[in-house]
Parts: sequence; C-alpha cells; structure tokens
Amino acid sequence: MTFRILGCNECGDKMDKTANRSVLKTLDFLEYFIQHNELSLAELVELSGMPKSTVFRIIQTLELRGFVAKTSIHNPPRYQLGLKLLEFGNIVAQRLEIRKIALPYMLQLRDRVDEAVNLIIRDQDEGVYIEKVDTRQYVRVYTQVGRKSPLYAGACPRILLSYLPDEEITEILERTELKKVAPDTNTDKQVLWQWIREARQNGYTVSYGELEPDSAAIAVPIYDFSGKVVAGLSLAGANSRFQQDRLELLVRETKEAAKQIMEKLGYVESRG
Repeated sequence: MTFRILGCNECGDKMDKTANRSVLKTLDFLEYFIQHNELSLAELVELSGMPKSTVFRIIQTLELRGFVAKTSIHNPPRYQLGLKLLEFGNIVAQRLEIRKIALPYMLQLRDRVDEAVNLIIRDQDEGVYIEKVDTRQYVRVYTQVGRKSPLYAGACPRILLSYLPDEEITEILERTELKKVAPDTNTDKQVLWQWIREARQNGYTVSYGELEPDSAAIAVPIYDFSGKVVAGLSLAGANSRFQQDRLELLVRETKEAAKQIMEKLGYVESRG
C-alpha cells in the first residue's frame, strides 16, 4: 500500500495564465544572486537580457526594500543580497525548527504503537509533511517529506484547518473546490464543518480512506509558546489497525507525544 504523492499536472499552465510577469522578473533578479555573491548593473543586464533602464529600476526597488544592498568597496557599485532576506530566512527556520524538536518524540511514538508518524505544517491552503517516521509493519502507508495535501482532506491536514478562526476557514473554503483525492474523500462542506467542531471538542481528528484507499489516520494539534497551533502530529496506517477497539490507545499516545513536543516549544497549558 502506498500513498500517492499529490501533484498538479496543470500547475504550469495555470501559472502561465495567472502569474504577474513583472513580479516574476523581479524574483528572477533575486535568484541571480544564488549563483553569484555580487553582481554589477552591467552583469545583471547581461544575465536578464533586459534594457539597462529596466534593470536599474528593478534593482533600485529591491534595494529600497532591503532585498539587495550595494557593496561599499566598488565603483561603479556592485550588489549583493540584503539583510531583509535574512529576516525571511529566520521565519522559515523557526517554522522548520520543530522538525528537530519533534523527531525524538516521533520515534518514541512509533516504537510504542508501531504505526507511521507524520509531522505537518500549513502552507497556504495545503498541509505539507515536513517530517516522518515509518512503521515496521509489513502492511504500511507511505508518504514522503515535502508531500502536500489539501487542508480539508485527511486527518493531519484537517487538524490544521480545524484550529483556524472560523472567518479564515470560511475564506479558505470559499476559494477551494472540494475534490476527491481518494474514493472516500469528503466533499460536503456541511460535513466538513461538523468534523471541524468535533475536532475542537475532542482534540483530535480521524480519517478513513480520505487520501488513500484502505488507509486511516488520526491527528492532534501542536501549539507553540504563544498558544497558536503551528503543526499537526499524526499516526497513519492500514484501516484495519485503526478500528474503535484500538482508537482510544492511539489517540492517547499521540496526544502524549504532542504534549512533550509542545513543552519543548514553550507551550504552557492553561488551567483556568
């Protein structure tokens, strides 16, 4: 049994139709600096194939916003990436630091229940898997780091959706067409809202066959020090191992692992 890696065959065509070409050109300039520590205006003109006046306007705008900076030792000036990008990099690093914190507890959880363990964060209207630990079971559910799933489908993506404010959930659902990922994917928004309310009440979500036939998953939220849900922790495996007689155990163990991760993130549970 395997999970399909979700993709979008039409993404390239869609991007061609919807992307802002001016923005894409500007982003191209930032990517030039991946291969070159410093570049002069003339070198940027050569790399881009654009008129010097256009290149100057783009690089001047990026400099104004702190995305590039002039080096102080060259005349004519040369440019390098600015400190503003370090700010963005730190934000990304903080989001992914949870991988390092969570992994030991994910391994312990796997060893206690012998099911696959996944860690997922939100990326706009999708959940992206950023860490995983495979089970040793013969029949197993496979996924991979980097895989994305829509927030409405599957236990782990849906736990992220469930803990957003109602207004934000409504906005997401208004711009999202609920499509079948697998035969048992729910596409009824009223049912989805019911599941969201149950997730908030119970502190976990459950799914059966929503992302892959004959598979099941449970997921719980992970809060950071500010009390915000920043990730989801899930168990995934064969449907037959996630029946009612074992579900209570799986939920309890997953919540305990999430609690340990949250303590490392500085989360303090309110007693009031």
